[in-house]
Amino acid sequence: MEVALVTGLSGAGRSTAAKVLEDLGWYVVDNLPPELITRMVDLGVESDPPIRRLAVVLDVRSRPFSGDLGRVVAELEEMPVQMRVLFLEANDSVLIRRFEHVRRSHPLQSDSKEGTLSDGIAAERASLAQVRAAADLVVDTSSLAVRELREKIETAFGGESSGEIQVTVQSFGFKHGLPMDADVVCDVRFLPNPYWIPELRVHTGLEEPVRDYVLSRDGADEYLGTYLRLLELTTAGYRREGKRYMTIAVGCTGGKHRSVAMSEALAGRLRMQAGLAVRVVHRDVGRE
Repeated sequence: MEVALVTGLSGAGRSTAAKVLEDLGWYVVDNLPPELITRMVDLGVESDPPIRRLAVVLDVRSRPFSGDLGRVVAELEEMPVQMRVLFLEANDSVLIRRFEHVRRSHPLQSDSKEGTLSDGIAAERASLAQVRAAADLVVDTSSLAVRELREKIETAFGGESSGEIQVTVQSFGFKHGLPMDADVVCDVRFLPNPYWIPELRVHTGLEEPVRDYVLSRDGADEYLGTYLRLLELTTAGYRREGKRYMTIAVGCTGGKHRSVAMSEALAGRLRMQAGLAVRVVHRDVGRE
C-alpha cells in the first residue's frame, strides 16, 4: 500500500490537495487522529478489494496532533507500506489574505494570546516545524494557482495515469431530455433515421445492420472527423486547466439508433488518442 500523509498550514491548500489525490484514485481520509492511522492502514489491507493508495489529511483541527509525527512514521515504517509526507505552506501575508477572503477564523486564533489571525498562523507554524523538517515534499503555494498546485501533486503522486482525462461518451434521446452532466452535446439528428426502415426499427445502433447504415450515410464520417478535431482542442484545454473529467453527450430522437452508433464510432476514435480513458454509456437504449 502507498500511504501519503498530507499536512501543512491552514489555508495553504490541504483541501485542494485532498481533492486532487481523490481524483487520482487515492482513498482520502480527512482529519483522522494520528493514533488511528495505523489502524486505518490495517483496515485498508483487510478490505475487499484492498485499498492500494491511502491519503490521510492531518491538521491542527485534530487536537491530539501536536506536530510530532515521529511515532506514527516509525509505526508505518514497520508495516508493508510506501510512505510519503506532503507538507503545504504559504507566507503569512498570503494566508491572511485567504482567511479574510473566506471570512473564517484560524483554528488556533482563539488560543493565541492576542487572539489575532497573525498569532494563530504563527502558533501553527511553530507547532508544525518538526513535520516540515521531516517532510518528503514541501510545496509553497503562495504564488501557485490551483491548476499549478494540481500539476505538482499529480506529478508527485499520480503515476502513469495522472495526466489522463476520463471521457464518458453518452448516447441519449432528445425526447427523453438532455443529460444534466453533459459538458458538450452532439446532435446527430441530421442523419437519416433507421426507425423508418422496418427491418432496422427493432435493432439498436450496437448491432451491425444499424451501425453500418448510420455510418454509411452522407456526412457521418465527415462529422466524426470534424468533431474529433474539435475535441482534440477541447481536451488539450482541459489538460492545461487541470480538468480530468469530460462527458460528451451524443443525441438523436429516441437514443436507440443514430446516437448509439455514432457514440461507439466516436469513442473508438478517441481511444486512439494518448492521455484519454474512454468509456461509453447508452442511457436510453431499451427505454422504449
